[in-house]
Amino acid sequence: MRSFDIIAFDADDTLWHSEDRFTAGELRFVDLVAPYAPEGIDVRAALTAVERKNLSVLGYGVKAFGLSAVEAAISITDGTVPIEVIAQLMEMIRAHLTEPVRLLSNVSEVLTLVGRHYPLALITKGDLVHQTHKVQTSGLAHHFDHVEILLEKDPGTYARVFARMGVDPTRVCMVGNSVRSDILPVMALGGTAVHVPYPLLWELEHIEHDEHFADLASIADLPAWLTLP
Repeated sequence: MRSFDIIAFDADDTLWHSEDRFTAGELRFVDLVAPYAPEGIDVRAALTAVERKNLSVLGYGVKAFGLSAVEAAISITDGTVPIEVIAQLMEMIRAHLTEPVRLLSNVSEVLTLVGRHYPLALITKGDLVHQTHKVQTSGLAHHFDHVEILLEKDPGTYARVFARMGVDPTRVCMVGNSVRSDILPVMALGGTAVHVPYPLLWELEHIEHDEHFADLASIADLPAWLTLP
């Protein structure tokens, strides 16, 4: 069995579905706004540009996406977008915020098995209210000794989180779907990271890198990678 003091998991697109809803939201945005946009405008790319601009102010999550979508709709159309379109965007965001958590396959079983051998932590980023609601309603909260909801995932933030947990970063194994947010920052601290990709990845999470790390096809493969008895 591999020697770690704690196994940490990302949440969105590692334990439950998330990006598929954002992708659907982007496509819905295009459907709603494109009829009022000037010819030749890449409406989806324009939305992403607004999201990128707003990251430092709005952070991550559904509410940030919603505010950026409204801003982009107004900007793209030079203020001519009908109020009915804005209303439909707001209703789309409300539906996203209130939908039930949809667990990925094998998650409950894997957490139960891994939790018999290691303390577990949940480390996610995004809107505090929404992420807290997802953790509480997911049926998974009881698996975790620590739950951290962050504004950003970078080496400095992870270092502070691990210090609060009282664990040396070199004794941590982080499991997540985003190389940018879950893998590289933990490796920068000397920790171990396991990449479990999700079929979709937000454009702003893409990153070029030369690092080598464990890459599993499914979270169901984690117990075998840990060589659990």
